[in-house]
Amino acid sequence: MSSDAGIRGRRVVGMGWLWMVCFFHLATSLEEILLDTTGETSEIGWTTHPSDGWDEVSVLDDKKRLIRTFEVCNVAEPGQNNWLRTHFIERRGAHRAHVRLRFSVRDCASMRTVASSCKETFTLYYHQSEADVASQELPEWHEGPWTKVDTIAADESFSQDSGACMSLVAVQVFFYKCPAVVKGFASFPETFAGGERTSLVETPGMCVPNAEETSTTGFSGVRLHCNGEGEWMVAIGRCTCKAGYQPADDERACQACPLGFFKISVGDDPCHPCPPHSHTLLPGSRECVCQNRYYRSASDNSDAPCTGIPSAPRDLSYEIVGSTVLLTWRLPRDLGGRKDVFFNVVCKVCPAGSSGPCVRCGDSVQFEPRQVGLTESRVQVSNLLARVQYTFEIQAVNLVTELSSEAPHYATINVSTSQSVPSAVPMMHQVSRTTNSITLSWPQPDQPNGIILDYQLRYFDKAEDEDNSFTLTSETNMATISNLSPGKIYAFQVRARTAVGYGPYSGKMYFQTLMGGERSEMVQDRLPLIVGSALGGLAFLVIAAIAILAIIFKSKRRETPYTDRLQQYIGARGLGVKYYIDPSTYEDPNEAIREFAKEIDVSFIKIEEVIGSGEFGEVCFGHLKHPGKREYTVAIKTLKSGYTDEQRREFLSEASIMGQFEHPNVIHLEGVVTKSRPVMIVTEFMENGSLDSFLRQKEGQFSVLQLVGMLRGIAAGMRYLSDMNYVHRDLAARNILVNGNLVCKVSDFGLSRFLEDDASNPTYTGALGCKIPVRWTAPEAIQYRKFTSSSDVWSYGIVMWEVMSYGERPYWDMSNQDVINAIDQDYRLPPPPDCPTVLHLLMLDCWQKERVQRPKFEQIVSALDKMIRKPSALKATGTGSSRPSQPLLSNCPPDFPSLSNAHEWLDAIKMGRYKENFDQAGLITFDVISRMTLEDIQRIGITLVGHQKKILNSIQLMRVHLNQLEPVEV
Repeated sequence: MSSDAGIRGRRVVGMGWLWMVCFFHLATSLEEILLDTTGETSEIGWTTHPSDGWDEVSVLDDKKRLIRTFEVCNVAEPGQNNWLRTHFIERRGAHRAHVRLRFSVRDCASMRTVASSCKETFTLYYHQSEADVASQELPEWHEGPWTKVDTIAADESFSQDSGACMSLVAVQVFFYKCPAVVKGFASFPETFAGGERTSLVETPGMCVPNAEETSTTGFSGVRLHCNGEGEWMVAIGRCTCKAGYQPADDERACQACPLGFFKISVGDDPCHPCPPHSHTLLPGSRECVCQNRYYRSASDNSDAPCTGIPSAPRDLSYEIVGSTVLLTWRLPRDLGGRKDVFFNVVCKVCPAGSSGPCVRCGDSVQFEPRQVGLTESRVQVSNLLARVQYTFEIQAVNLVTELSSEAPHYATINVSTSQSVPSAVPMMHQVSRTTNSITLSWPQPDQPNGIILDYQLRYFDKAEDEDNSFTLTSETNMATISNLSPGKIYAFQVRARTAVGYGPYSGKMYFQTLMGGERSEMVQDRLPLIVGSALGGLAFLVIAAIAILAIIFKSKRRETPYTDRLQQYIGARGLGVKYYIDPSTYEDPNEAIREFAKEIDVSFIKIEEVIGSGEFGEVCFGHLKHPGKREYTVAIKTLKSGYTDEQRREFLSEASIMGQFEHPNVIHLEGVVTKSRPVMIVTEFMENGSLDSFLRQKEGQFSVLQLVGMLRGIAAGMRYLSDMNYVHRDLAARNILVNGNLVCKVSDFGLSRFLEDDASNPTYTGALGCKIPVRWTAPEAIQYRKFTSSSDVWSYGIVMWEVMSYGERPYWDMSNQDVINAIDQDYRLPPPPDCPTVLHLLMLDCWQKERVQRPKFEQIVSALDKMIRKPSALKATGTGSSRPSQPLLSNCPPDFPSLSNAHEWLDAIKMGRYKENFDQAGLITFDVISRMTLEDIQRIGITLVGHQKKILNSIQLMRVHLNQLEPVEV
C-alpha cells in the first residue's frame, strides 16, 4: 500500500503507527525529490527508539529485486511505541513537502494471544530545524517536540503466521514545481509551488526574441501563476511577433518573413506574399519595395500593389462641326494596374509644311468639360480658327505618373479645320446569317463631308474582351463577316473614311450567328437583344386595328376623363378588375401617351452605349436619375431622326400599351421623352436579354426546378394580361426578357390588340395580310385570324417547349406549311430531352385543338405552383430524343381514368396483340403495370423495339395519371 502526506518545514522525523492517503500527480507538473529509499540496497541507517523496535532488513520484492525495508512486530508488551526517525532532509527552497509511503500492516485478528497490544495504525510526525542537531535523545521521543501530520490506517490488512506486524517498504519526500515553459511567445522559468494547496505563485515572463509585449488588460508585464499542484495557470498579458516576423513552433518562436514575403504590423498574422510588382531586400521585412518603374501613390497603403503609368489612349478620332472638334478615344490597353486613369489634352498649332515649330494654342480655345483631369474619353474643343492645322495630344495619366521619371504616354492626331471627316454611321441591319457568318448593311453617314472611299468594320465576341477585336474594310455599305462561331453573339461597329480620314465609329450593335443545325435565313428584323424584339410591321397593324375598332366601337374616344371614370366605376363596384384600353380608340393618340406614360425630363437620362437597333431607331443602355432619388439602369429605345407623324404615333403606341401594366412579370415602362429630340421610350433594363438567346448560351446549366420557376413567372405575367382582357398574339421565348435574378418578364406588345369586354367569347379579327408567327400560333388564329387568350395559351405551350429544350427552334427545320399540315393532322411536338412527363402533359393540354378545352392561365399557374411545392412530380421523364423518327409524335394519350382494365388500355394504345403476354405474367392492374421497366417489357416477350418504346412511354404517362396533381386553390 502507498500513501502521500504533505508537510511543511525542513526536517521529516518520527513515524508511529498512523498513515494518511493524499496523492495528486499532474502531467504538467514536476516533482523535486528530497528523499527516496526506493532504490536503496545497502543500509539506510535511520534512528530507532527503543533500539529493539524497528529492524532494517533486506528482502526481495514482487519482481525479485533486493530492497531495504524496516519491520517491527513487538506485540508482547502492551502500550508500547516504536519510533523510526529519518536522516536530516534539506528543504532546498520548497514551500510545501509531500511524503509518499509504501507499507504493509498485519491483521490483529491473526494474533489472538496479543490482541490487546496489537495496533493496525501508525502516526506520522515531523520536526523543523535550521541544522542537523538530532541525537539519540533529541528531539525527545514523545509528542511534545513533534508536529503530528495524521494518523493513518491501511486500506486493508492481511494475515500471516510469522514475520513483521508492519513493514515500511519505501519512503519518498518531494515537493511540486512548475516546469520552465514558453507560452504565448513568452518564456517563464521553473517555479516552486506555493505553501498551500490553493496558493498561486506569480512568475514574470520574458518575450521570446523578435516578439514584444502586447497587453489588452491595462497592466504591464507578462505573467503566469504556479498553483499548489505545480501547474501553470492564470496568464496575464502576452507577447506577439513584431512586424516582419510570423508565429512559428506553436507560438514558441517568431520567425523572420522569408524573401518575397512581408508583415506590416505587430500581431499573430502570418507573413504575406509581396503584392504585384514589389519585392523585399532582406528577410524580416515590414513592407515590400516597388520594383523599377513601378510606384505607390501617396494615398496607397504600404501593402498595396505597386503600379505603373498607363499606356497611350487608343483609337483617337475626331469629328468637326464648324469651328468645333469633338475628340474621342478608347481607354489605354494597359492602365498600369490602376483604375484612377485621367486624360489631359494638349492643343498645338503647327505651320503648314513643317516650316517651323508647333506652338501651344491660345487661351481663346475652349475645352468642354475641361482640358486637364478628364475622366471620360471625350472632349469638345471649340473656338478654333478656320483653315488651320491643329495637333492634339491626349495624355493618359494616373496618380503615380508624377512619381515616374517617364513622360506620360499620349496619342496624337492632326486636324485641319478646312475639312471634316464623315459623321457616324447611324445604324446597321442584319441581311442574313449562317452558323459561321453574318452579312450586314448600313446607310451612308448623315454628313459624309465628301466622297466615302470605304468603310472599316470592327467586331468582337460579346463574351470576350473588347481588346480582342478584328477589323475588315469594305468599299460598299455591305459586308459579310466570316469565320465566326455558331450560336455566338458578336458586337459590331462601323465607320466611314473620306480623303480627310476616318469618322467616328458607330455605336455597338449585337447580332448572333445561327446555332449548329439551324438553316441559313434572311432576316428583316434585328436580333432582340437586351430590350425586346424589333417592332416590324407595327405601322400596318396599328392602321388596321384603328379601322376595325372604329366599326366595333362606332365612335372614337374623345375625352381622357372617360378612362378615369370607368376605372373608378369598376373599383367602386368591387369588381377589382382593371381593363386594358386600346390607344387606337383615342382620336388624338397624344392623349393616350399623356394618360398612360409618364413624361421624363431628358436631362435625367444618360445614354451609355448603343446595344442594338429596332424598327424605328436604336436601342441603348443607360441610366435614369430623378432628382432626390438614386440612379438606376434602364433600357432606352430612340426614334431615328427624319420620322413622320405616323411613325411617331406607331413608335409611342407600344408605350401607351405598356404604361397600363404593372406586374412583376411584365416589362415595366419607366416613361417617355416626347418634348425633346430624340423621342425615347424608357423601360427597365433586363441584364440577360431575350429568353431564347439566354437559354442557348446557358444550355444545361439550370435545374428542372429553376426552369419551372421561369415558366411560372411567364404564366403569372400572362394571367395578369389575360385578366385585363389583353391578347398578346406574339408570345414566344424571343419576346420574354430575363433580368439578373432570372425573373422572366413578358415584353413586345407590338402585335397584340384590345378584346371587346362585352362579347361572350372575345376575339380579334386581324387583316388578311397580317404576318403571323406560325410556329407559335394556334390553329384557329392561323386559319381564321381568331386571336383570344386561348390562342395565347397555345403559344405558351410552345414557350414551355422552348424553355425545356434550352432555346431549340420549334419544329426544327420544317417549313411553315409543313407545320400547319402536321398540326391539322393532330400531331404535336414530342417532349424535349429530360423533360418531366408532367410538363409535357401540360404542353399537350395547351395544344388542344378545341380552344375551349385548353386550360386558363390561372389554371396553368396553379399547376406549376403545385409542381414547385412537390418537385417529386418532376422526376418522371420521357425516353424520346430531341428529334423524333417522324416529324412529330401522335396526339394526346388515352384518358386512363376512363379505362377499366389492362385489355382496354392495350387496345387504346393499339397494342392489343400483347394481351396474352400481360395475362400470363399476371399484369392485370394499372398499379402493377405502372411499375414496369424496359427489362420487364422485354421479359414478357415483347421484342420489337418500337413497341417496347410505345408501351414504356404510355406506362410513364400512366404513372402521372395515377399520381395526378391536385389543383391549387387560388
